[in-house]
Amino acid sequence: MQMQTLEPILSQHPFFQGIDRQYLALLAGCASNVVFHPNEHLMREGEPANHFYIIRQGRVSIEIAAPGQGAIPLQTVGEGEILGWSWIVPPYRWHFDGRAIQLTRAIALDAECLRGKCEADHDLGYDLLKRFAIVMAQRMSATRLQLLDLYGVNDTA
Repeated sequence: MQMQTLEPILSQHPFFQGIDRQYLALLAGCASNVVFHPNEHLMREGEPANHFYIIRQGRVSIEIAAPGQGAIPLQTVGEGEILGWSWIVPPYRWHFDGRAIQLTRAIALDAECLRGKCEADHDLGYDLLKRFAIVMAQRMSATRLQLLDLYGVNDTA
């Protein structure tokens, strides 16, 4: 039985559209298939950010813990979306919790492997950083909107 690489799947994902073809093999070398069951955490705030995920199936709730209130959902990500940007920004710790809300299949990309490849090839690192800056901006916007809704603040800005 021949083992297949995840490179074809990565090459078709919108997040990697336009990336230099030589980098896809490098990225695939850091990738593995993973499965998370309902209520299983993919990440917990403050813990080391050892992966980022491409959600292939299922849904994940991005949450913050609030004293006296428990987990507050900020956003839900699903099929085709990227989860986890903390692996690329020191000190490489999760800023949110991520919990599967249904059976979730994903591709996990190993952060240590990726950081090593980015250090060896700064063009790859810069390309990934630009792509993740978009993800970070989207998460911050979603968090802002959720907090405005949660606290009933009138947004006039």
